[in-house]
Amino acid sequence: MNKRALLFTTGSPFSRIVRVVLDELSLEYERREEITTPTSASRAESTPTLQVPTFWDDDVQLWESGLIVEYLLANYSAPAGENPPLAKSLNRENSHWHDRLVGSSIHTLATSATTIGQMKWGGTSIGDSDYLTVCAEQFPYLLDWLEQQISVEGEGFQPGLLSIQDIALGCHMGYILNRPIGIDPKLDHFPKLQSLVNLLNQRQSFKNSPILWWEPGVIGYADDGVTPVYKNE
Repeated sequence: MNKRALLFTTGSPFSRIVRVVLDELSLEYERREEITTPTSASRAESTPTLQVPTFWDDDVQLWESGLIVEYLLANYSAPAGENPPLAKSLNRENSHWHDRLVGSSIHTLATSATTIGQMKWGGTSIGDSDYLTVCAEQFPYLLDWLEQQISVEGEGFQPGLLSIQDIALGCHMGYILNRPIGIDPKLDHFPKLQSLVNLLNQRQSFKNSPILWWEPGVIGYADDGVTPVYKNE
């Protein structure tokens, strides 16, 4: 039996993507969950990037969420029963570059959001930095373009399938909508994206891998599993 493990921080939307895919594939794994960020030397024992997630599968060790997901899809199949079914690859053969462009655009949105979040907790908000202002200004343009890539409301980016692009959008929008980073994406202006996010939040894999809160001072969670507990409480 394979020995699998996932190192992730509590609030990482990138890690949540991997958690959702592992759940979709019904794969058991050891949860190496960190609530607080360790020292650089400690993190370097798992990955030279000093970032999460990091995944182990027997002798295979991988970091970076996109690479981990690509490995999982290449080596494991989802059980039958879910509707729509999980896509078997990141990109469709007849739409390879378009699907990659969708994924890259979501990644750009995600990087901007997490950068804004990290800088805010360090004391710098959007209005304090020209760079963060540009990051925030990307959102309506990216969301408008992504809205146009969904052909039918109630479907995802790959009709009839649950794509990794869908999962990534759902996880990163969960971060944006539920964390105090100072961004209102006005998702109601983008009905196809809003419908997709709502559908994803009803899917069992998303419920099994909930949005977890993290900001400086959070040391754990209340009995409901989602309400943050702060150091001084």
